[in-house]
Amino acid sequence: MSSCIVAPEIILPDVSVDMSAWAVIACDQHTSDAKYWDKLEGVVGNKPSTLRLTLPEIYLDQPGCEDRIKKISQTMRDYKREGIFRKLPRGFILVERRTPYSPMRKGLVLSIDLEEYSYEQGARCAVRATEETILQRIPPRLKIREQAEIEFPHIMLLYDDPQNDVLGKIKIEDLNRVYDFDLNMGGGHVTGYFVSDYRPIIERFERLKKDGVLFMVGDGNHSLATAKASWEQIKKTLSKDEQATHPARYALVEAVNIYDPGIRFEGIHRIIKGIDGKNFLQRFSNDGDGIGAIYYGGKAKPIALPKDVAKAVRQTDEYIAEYLVAYGGSVDYIHGEAALLDLTLENADYVGIALPKMDKAQLFAQVLKYGSLPRKTFSMGESEEKRYYIEGKEIR
Repeated sequence: MSSCIVAPEIILPDVSVDMSAWAVIACDQHTSDAKYWDKLEGVVGNKPSTLRLTLPEIYLDQPGCEDRIKKISQTMRDYKREGIFRKLPRGFILVERRTPYSPMRKGLVLSIDLEEYSYEQGARCAVRATEETILQRIPPRLKIREQAEIEFPHIMLLYDDPQNDVLGKIKIEDLNRVYDFDLNMGGGHVTGYFVSDYRPIIERFERLKKDGVLFMVGDGNHSLATAKASWEQIKKTLSKDEQATHPARYALVEAVNIYDPGIRFEGIHRIIKGIDGKNFLQRFSNDGDGIGAIYYGGKAKPIALPKDVAKAVRQTDEYIAEYLVAYGGSVDYIHGEAALLDLTLENADYVGIALPKMDKAQLFAQVLKYGSLPRKTFSMGESEEKRYYIEGKEIR
């Protein structure tokens, strides 16, 4: 049976490693919160950690970024030489994640064939991007991947399984537990179980396909796009037989049922930096029949935005882009209105815009009908609920 799903040989740290230091949150979180990463540095210290194997995006535009990228690949080699890694047999990992916001979220760590994925608008393939891919965001990520031997992704794919057919038949009591620990920085608790009997699961996945589509990207859109770009470069150097088995062809992800109670869609908010807040507010157009909020000086003011979430996001982003061209400044993406309040309270030249959240049940239908949504239209839960780097897979 041909499928976009492949059972990988997953890499985990040795059992002697402190897992609470090993696992760190996705690199695209807390991009305006240097205090978070400073505190995390103190938590990790000199212990083996995926903090040393990934690049938090807060450092992308800072001096020393090139040195950080080089250090990542060197640390991978050091960890490999020191016996930090262990490789599991081919199979999946069933993940149970508990957070301060959700009692349980279940997913399966597996690999997908990048030949079955596309981020092109309207593409018909088994794995689809849900939002517009900003091609300019790929090169810095690609630079890291080109030098790395192992990937540690935070990609989460969503599948449409209202009857819970995929996971409902798995008996956790029959599985071996491979990790079980508290996540640092308020991330909750995570437990992983090794699944060796993966073929029936793939068959159940295949029965969920609609119009040829099985998965849609929930988190890590640009990371998956980078894996695709890297594979397209590599496969040019390979024969057809080599292409079929090369590890870079397959990307490690966590697949989660969109109907899982632990999956909640939240809005992704905008923070505009280095601007005259009063001027920004005066020019902002309240045009819509829905409700949002704008934050300035640590205070919130209600604004009218379109009820259609994708339209509200697109309209807001267009205004921000036009304003930045005319007056300068920059924009960042924030999870949680409390963070908007704090940032605008601490910085007089910051303005925050809180955007509405999408109904998760609409996602597959909207993407299949209209194509990719605007960039950063939705977030799966709060920042602390984002995937932590735990599992890895060889790509060389």
